[in-house]
Amino acid sequence: MHSPHDPYVRVRGAREHNLRGVDVDIPRDVLVAFTGVSGSGKSSLAFGTVYAEAQRRYFDSVAPYARRLIHQAGAPKVGEITGLPPAVSLQQQRSAPGSRSSVGTVTTLSNSLRMLFSRAGDHPPGAARLDSDAFSPNTAAGACPACHGMGRVHRTTEESLVPDPSLSIREGAVAAWPGAWQGKNLRDILEALGHDVDRPWRELPAQQREWILFTDEQPVVTVHPVRDADRIQRPYRGTYQSAHRYVMKTFSDSRSAALRARAERFLTSEPCRACGGSRLRPEALAVTFAGRTIAEMAALPLDELADALGAGASAAARALTEDLRARIGPVVELGLGYLSLDRAAPTLSAGELQRLRLATQLRSGLFGVVYVLDEPSAGLHPADTEALLTVLERLKSAGNSVFVVEHHLDVVRGADWLVDIGPGAGEHGGRVLHSGPVAELAGVPESATARHLFDDSPVPAREVRRPAGWLTVGPVTRHNLRGVTAEFPLGVLTAVTGVSGSGKSTLIGELAADPPDGGRLVTVDQKPIGRTPRSNLATYTGLFDTVRRLFAATEGARARGYGAGRFSFNVAGRRCETCQGEGFVSVELLFLPSTYAPCPDCGGTRYTSDTLEVAYRGRSIAGVLDLTVDAAAEFFAGTPAAARTLGTLRDVGLGYLRLGQPATELSGGEAQRIKLANELQRGRRGHTVYLLDEPTTGLHPADVVVLMRQLHGLADAGHTVVVVEHDMSVVAGADWVIDLGPGGGDAGGRIVAAGPPARVAGTEGSATAPHLARRCGPATPSEGSGRP
Repeated sequence: MHSPHDPYVRVRGAREHNLRGVDVDIPRDVLVAFTGVSGSGKSSLAFGTVYAEAQRRYFDSVAPYARRLIHQAGAPKVGEITGLPPAVSLQQQRSAPGSRSSVGTVTTLSNSLRMLFSRAGDHPPGAARLDSDAFSPNTAAGACPACHGMGRVHRTTEESLVPDPSLSIREGAVAAWPGAWQGKNLRDILEALGHDVDRPWRELPAQQREWILFTDEQPVVTVHPVRDADRIQRPYRGTYQSAHRYVMKTFSDSRSAALRARAERFLTSEPCRACGGSRLRPEALAVTFAGRTIAEMAALPLDELADALGAGASAAARALTEDLRARIGPVVELGLGYLSLDRAAPTLSAGELQRLRLATQLRSGLFGVVYVLDEPSAGLHPADTEALLTVLERLKSAGNSVFVVEHHLDVVRGADWLVDIGPGAGEHGGRVLHSGPVAELAGVPESATARHLFDDSPVPAREVRRPAGWLTVGPVTRHNLRGVTAEFPLGVLTAVTGVSGSGKSTLIGELAADPPDGGRLVTVDQKPIGRTPRSNLATYTGLFDTVRRLFAATEGARARGYGAGRFSFNVAGRRCETCQGEGFVSVELLFLPSTYAPCPDCGGTRYTSDTLEVAYRGRSIAGVLDLTVDAAAEFFAGTPAAARTLGTLRDVGLGYLRLGQPATELSGGEAQRIKLANELQRGRRGHTVYLLDEPTTGLHPADVVVLMRQLHGLADAGHTVVVVEHDMSVVAGADWVIDLGPGGGDAGGRIVAAGPPARVAGTEGSATAPHLARRCGPATPSEGSGRP
């Protein structure tokens, strides 16, 4: 029995995910780093076990009725945990924030700014003092009535609805109409109304075109469809709706993300003329503080906002401005001073969002809790790492324990204690290799972390590839880029660097919008591969089609008359209908929150029992979906189509994932590598430009080596690879570097240096150069080649 004042969190028998009955003692009141290769089990220990158990204990103390209002995770698979304080989790959320969410709402700084304008703002003479809600675009009292507080209005035009006016209506001129029978139905109704559906769109009278696209009328007519040879179609009553009405109704009302995204393609967006894009009512915009409206204040970068607030004339103004400056300080300290309060949250990276929440926690004044953070260095330039460590140190000094799941070696070196999980991923990991001071990890030979943590040697020199040509992008004037022109070498690997907010992603976005002539352009981003548990690794890569065909070809399937469709869990009649192919059901409990449990009929397999009776080499279809990529590669070694897909997934370091792992459980980095593997398995015909935004995010240094081997392979094959990157080992191994800066926001937005890594490493005034210099070996003679 341990003392109540035991200074350790003691975990016994942790079996969450791939953890193998882990026993580990973790000290409190220190900064602890959890390390290990991707999929080793470090998140399963830090989040799935320690944080989940702390959360469960807290919820046990809450009244049962109140628990219904809180989303809860299930109890972790662990023997016992002692010495565990309350915990706060700051994870990189995989779900995208809403369009109304902004930097101001995430940090709650908007609340303080609204209060300042309400209590201390200069209201027009004779005007009533406005409540703070009147300064919010997210309330009825403050939102501009013309755009409902969005700042932009969406509308349709003839050009957006009919992109090719040379086509006739029958040939699909009205591209905005729905596909399949719905679109054919609208075409038949127009024909029944007397319109010429075979004449090119541009030759139709303007009045007719206007009515077809924009009328609010919904006439009902009898349609006599043309008879197909193989079936009889009876007349029916059809209701017409214009293309504009269909697009706007789909965009505003559809619950399908895919349908909304399709409708959005036919909309044009422009700033609201009523509020000028400020999102607020005129009454709110008439109030000023220090000579600025609240919209002008919210548009300033945070490091400028602190100065623009002024001293404040009244006691209330002074108190509120001092509070605002104190709240802004930690955000600027974490390298996010280039952000403005009105910056939309969906445009932020996962790393930026997490650091904003971390800055907010610094002001919370909590004491005696465990903060569990998911790679707080993600998307952070090496120049900002010191500031991050300072912030983590302050959380610790306030009397808290700080547990970070981390790959950034400088952050790991700054920790007081290190828990290394491994040695491999998935079933090859799940063991604690080391729990102790960082320096003592050097004595653990099987640790992949140790091999990189204590090796500061430069990246091995190699001859730089010579460009096959050049691609000019620009001049670009967007966000903080002002007339920037960049030249990207073709047929080599280029790294785009710079501190957060310097303009890297904006520049790459411009390259993506203006692809090179005569070549393919592939953007490999970190967006989810699917929004529901039905999407998984096997379905996304097309591997599942091959697997279903293999099952359909077995004797058991042929004897039952089963085709490949029988083995889909998305088709009614083939899947388990109790859970509709999800594998789990929602269980409603009286006075308790609903919870998910394995489906009582299929036991989580997703299929009906008769489908599961069919076996391929001794495994049911559910058994195959439960295999890891590594295990499946052995299982399907004799099937070339499956082996090729599985081989590329292993090549990008994803051998530990299960084939049936839902898309909702995958990190952004995993989703990005699945997309890359999907590209690699296709036959590469002709020159391709690959764009990757921070591909090493969430990757252990050992996994970075595996990923870069693939990217260098693409460049060796003559393709062009462009990566936005903060990992200096990746940058040092590139052929060409474009460094933006020197700072973020208005202090950045220009090219500071461009050239081979060794040349950029010697550039004065570059925030990247000193960190790159430590990873660069001596320049080889060919590194002087290229454009000046």
